[in-house]
Amino acid sequence: MNIVVSEDCKNLGIFIAHTEVLGVNNSKGKLEEEMRKVEEMYSQEDPEKLKLNPIVRAYRDFYWKIGIDPTKVRPAGEALRRRINRSGKLPRINDIVDAGNIASSSTLVPIGIYDISKIVGEPSIILSKGGEEFYAIGKDKPEILQKGIPIMVDKEKVMHIYPHRDSKITSVTDTTRDILIVGAGVPGVPQELVGNAVNIVVELVLKYLGGKQTHQVVFS
Repeated sequence: MNIVVSEDCKNLGIFIAHTEVLGVNNSKGKLEEEMRKVEEMYSQEDPEKLKLNPIVRAYRDFYWKIGIDPTKVRPAGEALRRRINRSGKLPRINDIVDAGNIASSSTLVPIGIYDISKIVGEPSIILSKGGEEFYAIGKDKPEILQKGIPIMVDKEKVMHIYPHRDSKITSVTDTTRDILIVGAGVPGVPQELVGNAVNIVVELVLKYLGGKQTHQVVFS
């Protein structure tokens, strides 16, 4: 699957790493040991030091650039690490989503995982024109987007508000078999780190849930 990043988004410093895994047997609980390793690693982390981490700073700076206050809406990886520090636990959703949370909390890179069967055509990352509907996970009614917001879309709908919110329409469920994995890069974050984050997801999925990776990680 090819994902095109528009020139407007490239000018903001947006880049992604992505790949697909087909034939996954999604489940719950198979990654429990891996989850506990991450929880043990970061449960005693100092939140004040975390916010000084250069990767956290890069995502926070990007949030300010696109009009989001990162002290109110935390970047995904930072939010997961703070959750571990606060409660000692990562959320348990299903094994595919949990693999993404392991990768994101380990690398601080936001990870999006999408059900390929729900994607129409090939995705692209563009700036919103204004008026698009976004169906957020956990919400019943759509949000109407303003102009100029970085979003990932397919031919029919908004899949993702970059780099922090996914649509429930293309989200992974217990019956998902084929997945698109996307790591979200911003200025100041090494391309290699974003690629590594995606590869962590791939390795966990292949090890515990099976399936076949269609191609090596591609950068766009």
